[in-house]
Amino acid sequence: MAMVSDRCICLRKVEYSESSQILTLFSRGHGLVRVIAKGAHRRTKQGASKFDGGVDLLDVGEAVFTFDPGREMETLTEWGLKDGHLGLRKTLRGMYLGLFAGELCSLLIEEHDPHPTLFDLLERTIGEMETERKEEAFLAFELDLLKETGYLPEMGGCVVCGAVGIGEFFSVGRGGIVCWNCEGGVGDRMEVDGRLVRLVQGILRLSAAEGGRLPRLTRVQCDPLNRMFARHVEQMVGRRLRLADYVLS
Repeated sequence: MAMVSDRCICLRKVEYSESSQILTLFSRGHGLVRVIAKGAHRRTKQGASKFDGGVDLLDVGEAVFTFDPGREMETLTEWGLKDGHLGLRKTLRGMYLGLFAGELCSLLIEEHDPHPTLFDLLERTIGEMETERKEEAFLAFELDLLKETGYLPEMGGCVVCGAVGIGEFFSVGRGGIVCWNCEGGVGDRMEVDGRLVRLVQGILRLSAAEGGRLPRLTRVQCDPLNRMFARHVEQMVGRRLRLADYVLS
């Protein structure tokens, strides 16, 4: 069986036993992989551990694991921690946003489907979650993720009549914004501030490399958009997002 080495971010973890873990890793070159880390918490008499004492959520590390796309679970054989994001763990809001970004990735990215650009964006975004730019950084990543995976709703014009640049409502069922002229015929419409729609349109025009040009945003601006996109994702994947209530409370 092939053994591979890749840079990974831990998106989910389950303590499988006193010493083992089951992990969902987002790997840069191999996409999402589910692995079992046998003896993750076990240390030798000398104090050494091939897993650095266990893997935590949002940890970044160099992993060695078996790789067979036909298997449901691989075996993690080594883990070298590169970034434990200690600063992030001191800010509750940043931690929630980082975990929410990880949950979205685990739902929208297919297993064994590499997305190296998204991986780099997520690693950078997790680092920004401990700064004052966490709100705009998360929103920008969320839009990049939806766009890269093909789940981005129609934000450029009305999904009913096609009117460009106009939108004061959002329809989960129709997958995009709806204008004033058409909203009467859309039963599941939710009202959204037109200024926020234009904000999203502006962010989408920025390339990933221009992230530093993002405007400074607050929760008052971002929460309605994050709530709108959360409902859209729930509609697409057919399940409720576990962390939405914590992020959008």
